[in-house]
Amino acid sequence: MEHIRTRFAPSPTGYMHIGNLRTALYAYLIAKKDPEGKFLMRIEDTDQGRLVEGATDIIYETMKQCGLKHDEGPDIGGPVGPYVQSERVKIGLYMKYARELVHRGGAHYCFCDEEEIQAQRSEDGDSFKFVDPCRNLTIEEAEKRIENGEKFVIRQTIPSEGTTTFQDEVFGSITVENNTLDEQVLIKSDGFPTYNFANVIDDHLMGITDVVRGMEYLSSAPKYNLLYESFGWNIPRYIHCPPVMKDEHNKLSKRNGDASFQDLVAKGYLPGAILNYIALLGWAPETNQELYTLDELVQAFNVKRINTSGAIFDPVKLTSINGLWLRNMSLDEYYELAEPYIAQAVKGNYDLKKIAAICQVRANTLNEIPEMLDFFDEFPHYDISLYNHKKMKTNPEIALKSLQAAGALLETLDTWDHDTLHDRLMELPAQLEMKNGQLLFPLRLAITGKQSTPGGAIEIAEILGKEETLRRLNLSIQQLKDAQ
Repeated sequence: MEHIRTRFAPSPTGYMHIGNLRTALYAYLIAKKDPEGKFLMRIEDTDQGRLVEGATDIIYETMKQCGLKHDEGPDIGGPVGPYVQSERVKIGLYMKYARELVHRGGAHYCFCDEEEIQAQRSEDGDSFKFVDPCRNLTIEEAEKRIENGEKFVIRQTIPSEGTTTFQDEVFGSITVENNTLDEQVLIKSDGFPTYNFANVIDDHLMGITDVVRGMEYLSSAPKYNLLYESFGWNIPRYIHCPPVMKDEHNKLSKRNGDASFQDLVAKGYLPGAILNYIALLGWAPETNQELYTLDELVQAFNVKRINTSGAIFDPVKLTSINGLWLRNMSLDEYYELAEPYIAQAVKGNYDLKKIAAICQVRANTLNEIPEMLDFFDEFPHYDISLYNHKKMKTNPEIALKSLQAAGALLETLDTWDHDTLHDRLMELPAQLEMKNGQLLFPLRLAITGKQSTPGGAIEIAEILGKEETLRRLNLSIQQLKDAQ
């Protein structure tokens, strides 16, 4: 039985695009469905002009943060290396197979000037109408011109007639007319292979059984198949994925300022939550389950449930999923993540773990935390109009009555903990003939200066302590009295 081998083959040209990360995730999930499956990393750096220094390190770090551990790759080696295309160029690998392809009739040497080719294409008005006169040269004639120092490229030879059919796991069977296929360059004049040639050679030599890539490569698949057939090689299973869209008309693109994985992490999103969300972009689970760990995704993933249409990246949905991930953590796990963000805003002598507990219920991203907590160290000035709250049925007059009663009660307490505060304060609404909210809402506002906070009045009062709670409460009571 043939075991599954997939690969993630990024180009080190910048930050990790969300679409690229989803491709890596799907390739990983497909490989790991097979207990003996292998997930490979290959760096495709043949386009030397677009390389960005440090980008390879970003790729490794992203994969590490997401838990997408590769079984073979440039950093850990493996039986079919090297795993960097430029290193494979140095050992003459691609030129060797290109020359073999020429002798098999699947390619030919081309000495045409690229400007002449583009001019003919422009004149024809169709980029697929170029007819390469070099196809008529014999191999001996071509090689003699090469010996004489003429520059050349190697182009794929496409049959002039007939059709090519390929099978895709997402889009089904697709047939194209051969006369619509461009005779693409396989080896450039500098000796470097093009992406379209190198990935076919590498996928075969690395034993890749399942190729996962974006649907923008659907149009190239027939040419890939013709290459495989010319060599007499088995064709891998294709899984072409729909694009990740910014909106109905535009793809998500870092060039257009859309967030990369690194941007999202910097905004306080968890790698696991990001991975969870992008798995659902273009793939429909068989159940209504929404939250998935990586191991759960391995079990649930099925390529037959990948959609054919693009999926729109929804930051609101991502934020919601991230919030659920945060709330599903134990308090200890959450505190370990949240403590640096809490410490940005809270410098006073407060129990940061208790602050973490109230943040965990409300914050959907880690970056939201500091702004939520700015009232702890500095009691802000606020407008008493905030006491007007239709839903809570409060106004400044009701608030003053509630706060005076609360203040008198709190002054008498010798024990200051959550249960005591809760039990004693909840006696007041009935005594004052009020609803609970008519006491608790004004009290929270009176000790925070904010209409909206993580945690309620009781939780915040416990953290602030008796002295600071009463100090703030008395200031708020005086403010209400002065306004009468």
